[in-house]
Amino acid sequence: MQTIAIIGTGVIGTGWAIRCLAHGIRVNAWDPAPDFQARLNKDVRRLWPLLQQQGLTQTPEPAEIHCHEALSTACQGVDFVQESAPEDLLIKQSLHREIDAATDPETPVASSSSGLLPTEIQAVYQHPGRCLIGHPFNPVYLLPLVEVVGGQLTHSTTLETATKFYEQLSMKPLRVRNEIEGYLSDRLQEALWREALHLVNDGIATTEELDNAITYGPGLRWAFMGTCLTFHLAGGKQGMRHMLEQFGPALKLPWTKLEAPELSDTLIERMVSGTQAQAGSRSIEELESLRDNCLIELMAVVEKYRSQGL
Repeated sequence: MQTIAIIGTGVIGTGWAIRCLAHGIRVNAWDPAPDFQARLNKDVRRLWPLLQQQGLTQTPEPAEIHCHEALSTACQGVDFVQESAPEDLLIKQSLHREIDAATDPETPVASSSSGLLPTEIQAVYQHPGRCLIGHPFNPVYLLPLVEVVGGQLTHSTTLETATKFYEQLSMKPLRVRNEIEGYLSDRLQEALWREALHLVNDGIATTEELDNAITYGPGLRWAFMGTCLTFHLAGGKQGMRHMLEQFGPALKLPWTKLEAPELSDTLIERMVSGTQAQAGSRSIEELESLRDNCLIELMAVVEKYRSQGL
């Protein structure tokens, strides 16, 4: 792949653009916002030194981003399209209808959707076999995971091509074998998120206390071992079987609430004030920089032990 079209340049689309540029891939970009070109270039310039310092790119300067006023021209002559519009099916279908008309019928088109079904998106296509989900994680320019999900009409060759392209970007493609809302990672994240909202809503804990409950405990284990293998160790020498025999009955206890609470004004205010207190005087950019530096070091540690067979 030599040229990619980035359709939508919000947080996710910008992350895709930076990751592609870091790997020497030319970027055609389009966004409906009138000032997107200035914003996109500013973010690329701001983050490029980080990529250089960490050896994530060998390019002294990022290649020029070709920003287009029309979606159709941004999609012309590209090898791959990555759409990152808001999580709204009607918006995505409208954009994909245009993309389908503007691109070669063989060009793969991926949506960065975090939960919509690819079958519903590809319903507007004249050539639906090239449409898939390529769901990344923020910040896209650092985190390697991308969930690859096909719809009912997606060709197997499209999934293979997309997987190879994401590997070209030094990513870890995870093929989701069965089409399902929310895919895999977000279904796990949402379960935890719903429980957190209940605990805040019921006045049990603050946002900071809940974040500490993850970052100093299970979050450290999840970073390199995940949930299932962690619980395998919790069973001692007998592993997962003993763990389920010992702790399985507790799953029947009413500890969790799977349905999310109503987002009342009170709950919204608690979530906003709690996270504002955690952020303190630090700006979003300062927090992003802190997050990115921590992720880079953490990923290096994880890769070190993964290479040893973990």
